[in-house]
Amino acid sequence: MQNINSITNAYLVVENGLIADFGPMSECPSLNFETKNLEGKWLMPGFVDSHTHAVFASARHQEFVMRIQGKTYVEIANEGGGILNSAKKLREMDEELLYQKALVHMNNAMACGTAVMEIKSGYGLSTDAEIKILRVIKRLKNTLPIKILSTFLGAHAIPAEYKENRQAYIDLIINDMLPVIAKENLADFMDVFCDFGFFTPEETDLLLKAAKQYGIKAKIHGNELGISGGVQVAVKNNALSVDHLEHIGQEEIDCLLNSETMPVALPGSSFFLKIPYTPCRQMIDAGLPVAIASDFNPGSSPHFNLWFTWSLACLYNGMLPNEGFNALTINASKALGLEKEYGSITKGKKAAFITTRAFDSINEMPYWFSMNHCLENYL
Repeated sequence: MQNINSITNAYLVVENGLIADFGPMSECPSLNFETKNLEGKWLMPGFVDSHTHAVFASARHQEFVMRIQGKTYVEIANEGGGILNSAKKLREMDEELLYQKALVHMNNAMACGTAVMEIKSGYGLSTDAEIKILRVIKRLKNTLPIKILSTFLGAHAIPAEYKENRQAYIDLIINDMLPVIAKENLADFMDVFCDFGFFTPEETDLLLKAAKQYGIKAKIHGNELGISGGVQVAVKNNALSVDHLEHIGQEEIDCLLNSETMPVALPGSSFFLKIPYTPCRQMIDAGLPVAIASDFNPGSSPHFNLWFTWSLACLYNGMLPNEGFNALTINASKALGLEKEYGSITKGKKAAFITTRAFDSINEMPYWFSMNHCLENYL
């Protein structure tokens, strides 16, 4: 988590969108193609945002005021806010407008140095609306230079119309949504909100096994509201990651230590909702790798600036700056199964990197909290 290699006064060669070579300038080969002088700047891998909900209809600023007035996440949801509020607005929105709104967010995220982004559905909660979101994500994939992965999160909440028959909604996901999503190749991953008041470990296991039949890999929202069994069901289903983990005990840490599942902390959510922060220091000291992500969404983390995420992780999750850097790059790539393509300056990997001004130390980057240090994003 702390190891970072660097070269002062270096060269880097890009061919066909891949990193072909790099090293100290004293070993720089003769170059007979276009060059760019980055003297006085730092070059580092672009950020990987492994958990976002970047396609949504509108902001939820009224809930922001409700939280300031002291209402909890659950109380807001019970008054018609939360995920169901976003779902209602999205169902009513035209697909083209939804795409244009998402495009604005994506361009802003790229300007902050994000080179890879995962985007979830989950604000539709009906077959048509979930498919609409995933089609917007697919269109973003095809039009933007950033690497985008899509996650089907139909199991984000139980819609109001299924409140008295939750099994019917689970059946709808399995029998109606998943076949269409698989046929149109709309999802790289399947996610489930496995937590108190949402989906049980047993329901989560059922849903992930159904997705696996279509070759769709698992990811999990877990342990945001309590120790819910989300970690255990994630490991059981070989999930690439289990995200949130604001509540975690030794049993969960031991479970993750014996798995390939990457734990992902979302400090932006903790900051905005004023809930506990994932105990990253405890997890790292126990031997776990950790990734961090923005959780960009309109309800609990309306930000996409991963520099700020890095600062929060240092200030409140107990991460050292080097650990935060690795959590946003190579470990975040692992959380998406992309560690062989992104997340480090390595020969053969994608040439997805950013430049910044020269700092005295990497420690200075998260020190300047909330600032965007990205000068250029090479995608």
